[in-house]
Amino acid sequence: MHRSGVRLLRNESLDSIFKPSSVAVVGASTNPEKTGHIILKNIIDGGFKGSIYPINPGADEILGRRAYPSLLDVPGDVDLVVVVVPAKVVPSIMKQAGEKKAGGAIIITGGFREIGNDSLEQEVIDIAKSLGIRVIGPNCQGVNYTGSSLCASWPLIKAKGKMAIISQSGTVGAALGEWAELDGIGISSCVSLGNKADVSEIDLIDYFSHDPNTGVISLYVEGTGDGRKFMEVCRDAVRRKPIVVLRPGRSSKGRKAAESHTKSIAGSHRIFHAACRQVGITSASTVEDFYDFSKALMCAGGRRLLPGRMDPYGVAVLTSSGGSGIIAVDCAEEVGIEIPDLNEEAVIRLKEALPSHCVVRNPLDLTGDTSAERYETAVSELSSSTDVDAFLLIFGDPIPRADQVVARLKSSVISKNGDAEIVACYIGGGTIGQEEALSMHRLGIPVYPTPERAMRAIGALAGKF
Repeated sequence: MHRSGVRLLRNESLDSIFKPSSVAVVGASTNPEKTGHIILKNIIDGGFKGSIYPINPGADEILGRRAYPSLLDVPGDVDLVVVVVPAKVVPSIMKQAGEKKAGGAIIITGGFREIGNDSLEQEVIDIAKSLGIRVIGPNCQGVNYTGSSLCASWPLIKAKGKMAIISQSGTVGAALGEWAELDGIGISSCVSLGNKADVSEIDLIDYFSHDPNTGVISLYVEGTGDGRKFMEVCRDAVRRKPIVVLRPGRSSKGRKAAESHTKSIAGSHRIFHAACRQVGITSASTVEDFYDFSKALMCAGGRRLLPGRMDPYGVAVLTSSGGSGIIAVDCAEEVGIEIPDLNEEAVIRLKEALPSHCVVRNPLDLTGDTSAERYETAVSELSSSTDVDAFLLIFGDPIPRADQVVARLKSSVISKNGDAEIVACYIGGGTIGQEEALSMHRLGIPVYPTPERAMRAIGALAGKF
């Protein structure tokens, strides 16, 4: 794709990886337990529309596709080469990829720098650079880009969404992708960096910040080779897309483990996160926060306040569970979010509109006999409050039609209150709660299973992390 004689930007050179017209899997296997079989199957089952070439000298056909003895036997050019063969063979495969005019390679194979085999890794990258091939890996879990229906990785995730996951841990990235699929919000991409011998998080942040299919960039990174360039690229990228980062190594032993994982340079955790905050990156400290913050920012369409932009940031909590409301208030105080007292006019309006047994304060306890419509009434009365920047709706127990009410609130009442956000918590709702949470996610409303997770997600929207 880059062989036309026109010099492409470094950003565009990654199109061969994410938007190829043909893919070859070198090391495709007939054994369903082998990685070469799993990846080939996922490319097929994921719905990739381009040409797919299994490469295996010992097979004529794999998964209904004609197999070829080598890359050189494939008719025509190959855009992307996925490599799943022993490390010592990879240099020769890269030379063949060059002959086939490949623009990108994903090297799943391990056995390089992560085990001290630096010279072999450098040989592979030197060959790739001389041939103009961009490389993901080696020692990685592959790439999934739903915009092209290309899952050259595992597990198979097909749900399309706006979350681009860049992860130095294949497992962490896969976990986020699976949760996004279960929640019905999907992903735009999941890239496992591996040893990042060529393509790094810096390249990918820049790429996805310009990608129309991406709304939020979720980055798990254990270390970065060029801190200054990393921050420069992030400072530019956050003007277009929010970035959420999870970087382990808070403890001294954790830092040493990160440095040994893929031979990363971990550096100071405190300095890294201070720099992230300065350029407007949202920092997560747990995998749970990593996903929750990414989901909130994605559903908000990328809107995020920079630190200190709106202090205090006020949240109105509406709940059918008094205990859950108290938990939410405790978490708000820990995060630095204001739970403003209701003004006298709002109290009068709410008491007139709601049953007498409702507890009119913030948090507003609509009690266990509430209907979904009672939430709608309460939010409508509060929507003119100037000190409310977000509404946390906690649905305790099954509350039918909650999704319909939230849909109406999103399109009418909330639109009258500027950029006010709605975040939901569905706790103890059984199958009804699960179904309605999926429905709310389709509406672009983030839903969380606990009040704490919901409030911390609001904290991410408010620039508290």
